[in-house]
Amino acid sequence: MTLPKNISNRNFWSFLWHAGFLALAKNFMDVDTIIPAMLVEAGGGAMHIGIMTAIMLGGASFTQLFFAPYLSNQTFKKKFLLAGINTRIFALAGLGGLLFLLKGEQVGYVLWLAFLFITLFSLAGAFANVSYYDILGKSVNPRKRKIFFSSNQIISGVIVLGAAFLVKRVLVWKDFPVNYALMFFIGGALLLIASGGFWNIRETVPSNMKISGVRNFIHIMKQELKSNKKLLHFLGFINTQGIAISFLPFVILYAKETFQTQSSDTGNFLLFKVIGIVFVSLLVLLGAKKLKYNVLLYSNVALTLLLGGLAWGISGIDGLKYVFVMGGVVYSLYTMTMNGLLLEISGNENRALYTGFAGAGNILPALFPLLGGTLIQLFGFKAFFALFMIIIASAAFFIFKIDCKK
Repeated sequence: MTLPKNISNRNFWSFLWHAGFLALAKNFMDVDTIIPAMLVEAGGGAMHIGIMTAIMLGGASFTQLFFAPYLSNQTFKKKFLLAGINTRIFALAGLGGLLFLLKGEQVGYVLWLAFLFITLFSLAGAFANVSYYDILGKSVNPRKRKIFFSSNQIISGVIVLGAAFLVKRVLVWKDFPVNYALMFFIGGALLLIASGGFWNIRETVPSNMKISGVRNFIHIMKQELKSNKKLLHFLGFINTQGIAISFLPFVILYAKETFQTQSSDTGNFLLFKVIGIVFVSLLVLLGAKKLKYNVLLYSNVALTLLLGGLAWGISGIDGLKYVFVMGGVVYSLYTMTMNGLLLEISGNENRALYTGFAGAGNILPALFPLLGGTLIQLFGFKAFFALFMIIIASAAFFIFKIDCKK
């Protein structure tokens, strides 16, 4: 598939426009720091963090398995992408309004009512994701995908790095819950601006794959698993390495319970995480033509094990910055490699379908936060860190099986 040069360039810059403003928005709705910190401030414990993380970082992705059959039948997917983004904007505005109105003695209600908007926000993101990867795969030259993903991360990281100081000022400007209400209002407004990039996209390559219901979808999935062994190992990879993205919310809780961290500390945690994202993205961009996916995949497993070890051995609040820097490195590497692998093992016709299949790879990431929350309540954080590292180590087996040469 080759797009006309003017359309290809237009779509490329549209994706970067979205990436830039989405990076700004993510500052104010970060699922690793801001949202879990909001729940902890409202009195949430390990189980609340576990439920939140399961919804946002695993459960929502699992629902792609159900969205994919419907979206794969659509010839063009731009309007569905925009519908998902607009629903997320509504959810952020609703969450901000809830926090703004429920103050003082009413603040306890925020803890559970907030989950309604968090769930809507997450499900809408999963719905939009299926269309996003289908359009992205048709818009970016396969030979430039590693460059695109690393450039995307750097642009996003630099913007987030600059805006992290603003986030910190908003968090300390007002007391809870007004400070977090302002955060979500700003995040929603920036996400609205970010969606302008997709209004500008020209979707010129139609999708011709048709699926007649869920039963047919499951049948096709079985056929693909038999004919494409890399798909099976890819699902194993994201079922194991994928739990890495659910780790930092528990570190937020650990920091609050152990070191009594405050709202200003949350802004610092976000800043350190972004430093890690920018650092590793720059390294990958500089070596994009030489670095193979295998190198990036194995490196991410090793660094994630180091992340778990750092959290295990932390003895003071100053050490938290290293945990969040490493968390940013791991998050960035996982995002680039997972997205890149998905594009590599799928084709233009079945990419939306494969994005749905990838939802099946989020069974363990969806369940792990709930298991982690229970484990922390029963046995403490050390047991949680140990289980985390054991599961991460098993990801190396699936990377060996995938053996991506690109």
